[in-house]
This record gives sequence, C-alpha cells and structure tokens, in this order.
Amino acid sequence: CTAKITNNLSNRNLIINGACNVAQRGTSETSVSGVQGYTTCDRWRISWGGADNIIETHQEQLSSSDTGPWAKGFRNAYKIVNGDQTGGAGTADYLQIQYNMEAQDLASSGWDYTSASSYITLSFWVKSSVNSFDLPVELLSIDGTKQSYTFQTGALSANTWTKVTKTIPGNSNIQIDNNNGKGLAIVFQVFIGTDYTGTITNNAWRAQADATQANDMSSAFWTTNDATLHLTGLQLEVGDVATDFEHRSYGDELARCQRYFYMHLNPSEGGPSANYTPICTAYYDNTTTAYGIINFPVTMNHYPDLYKVVGTDYFDLRTGSTSDTCDTVDLNRSSPTSATIYFTGNVSGTAGNGTMMRSHTNSAARIGFDAGL
Repeated sequence: CTAKITNNLSNRNLIINGACNVAQRGTSETSVSGVQGYTTCDRWRISWGGADNIIETHQEQLSSSDTGPWAKGFRNAYKIVNGDQTGGAGTADYLQIQYNMEAQDLASSGWDYTSASSYITLSFWVKSSVNSFDLPVELLSIDGTKQSYTFQTGALSANTWTKVTKTIPGNSNIQIDNNNGKGLAIVFQVFIGTDYTGTITNNAWRAQADATQANDMSSAFWTTNDATLHLTGLQLEVGDVATDFEHRSYGDELARCQRYFYMHLNPSEGGPSANYTPICTAYYDNTTTAYGIINFPVTMNHYPDLYKVVGTDYFDLRTGSTSDTCDTVDLNRSSPTSATIYFTGNVSGTAGNGTMMRSHTNSAARIGFDAGL
C-alpha cells in the first residue's frame, strides 16, 4: 500500500488568489481609462498606455465548456477585453498584467534563489481569442540590481485553454530581501511596443532594462478589436516539478488578500439589507465632522491608504431617532491594524455626541483600505 502524498502538501503555492476567486473591488471594470493598478480580481494588477479605448477587466465565471481548467476545479478566471484600438500599435504602447510578491514570502520559501541548481516552477492556464498569440512572461526580481527572466508560452490556439508550465533556476545575481516590500514580479507582457523590446535571450536571467523587456513581438493582439485574454490557476512553487494546483478555501484566500486590500463597506453585497449597512461607531468632533475607528480583520502589509466611492447622501449618521446624511469620508490616521476615518460634506450634528455611521440608500458607496504592493 502506498500513499499519494506528493501533491497534498499545503502552503506550497506562493501565489495569493491564483484561482481568481476573490474580487473585493468588484467583478467588472469597464469605465476607468489609464488604469495603473488593481481593479477586479485581488492581487492581479493591470497597467496600460497608448490605448485608444478602455481596457476592460473582469472576474469571469467559468463553465463546463471551459475544457481544461473546469475539470481541475477552477470556477473563475481573470479576463481582459482589449476594446477598439483603431490607432494601431505605437512604439510606446503597452499592456501588462502583473502579480507582485512580498519579498519575505519568497526569502523564506526554501528556494535558494542564488543557486542555478535550485528551482521554482510557475504554472497557469491561459486562453486568447487571437490565434497563434505567443505571450511573453517576465519574472523580475526587485531588490538590489533588478534581474529579469523572460519565457514565452508558445503559440496559443484561439479560444482554447492551454496549461503552461515553466521551471526557472536561481541566479547568483538575484537579491531577495527579508522584508514586506515587493520582492518578485510576474509580468504578462500582453503587448509592449518597440520602445520596450529588443534582442534578448529567453529562458535565461539578465540585468533588467526597461528598453529590452522582451523580444520584438507581434501586435496582433493589441490591434484586434475586442481581443480577450483569460488567465487562471497561477501557481508558483519551490522545486522543479509542477504539482496539482493548491485549491484553498474562499475564507483562507480572502484573508490572505486582505493583507493588501480590505473592503470594509460594500452595500451591494447585502441583498435586501443593502441600505444602512453598518460602518462603525463615531462621534461628532465638531458640528460638521464625525470621526470613527475601524479595526482590520488581518494585519495589513503597511499603513494603508483609503479607497472610497462617495457621493451625495451616500452615508448616514444615526443618533437616536435622528439621521444626518453626509457625502464623503476621508482618512485621518492608519496603521497596519486599524484606521481613523472622518465624515464630512453636509454633516450637521452636536459636538461630543456619539453616533452610528452606516451607508445610506446608495449601494455604490464603498470604503476600503489599500496596502497593495
């Protein structure tokens, strides 16, 4: 009798939200132009420049027709939609999807990153609507002198999920600090113009250079209107073998994501109870400002910034039987474990009185905290 233990080890996936199950900010972003950051699926960062149209991002729900990942337990993916790029491919145009890893997680992973005989293995599922799209993927070490390793997926068949696996050795020039900063980036170079490409050797480490992030690449994806790219099942693990994907519970994955972003208020998740969603207890510091404290469910990566969606009468200060609607919220102080926020904009109360802060009747109201890398 033998036990199958190879693929049952927990905590081997160094990637958070690799299955795209957590999307605290929302499931679609179709209206923001010039995005440089996180929009839908947590930990998945998009950036672009030179686009003639908005690049949409979605948390996509998979079905049994998604041959490949569905059978492996994946129910969500990260999807981008290219839009209408009528201006063609400019030399400075670019579109990148990026995952940033906390340095100390990699430093303590067991990978001897300075040794060419020690390996990490990256695996993921990818699908493109553009036939023969050969997607460059760059690993970038951040500390010290930046080092870059680029490989390509190979030509993808249109609208067909493909499992990609790549084993990557260490290199004596890599530096990974044992801190909470950015240690390693995984960059999907969906398109980069010739200002950022040149002649490089794939499948080998080199000193990073902005002007040579990849070899010259086809502009077919960039210039195809409404082209789509889909990603899921991102796993990075120590060793030279790709094991089965480590599916974690939603609660486990959410808590890991909340180290970098925590959505405290999202009335749209409340269903019939969306109105008057609790935020915190507060007090009137003066007649036009009320302060409250929010404690975070997990310790965040660093002192977070405030993420908010506000508008007229988005919030409600309730004191006894009196409601005092107000319009906006701002950050007073923050720490990795808590924050003080204050409400202004048409506030009218009695200094020193306590009050209950909640959302009003607009489900678009948001209060979150961003400590992303």
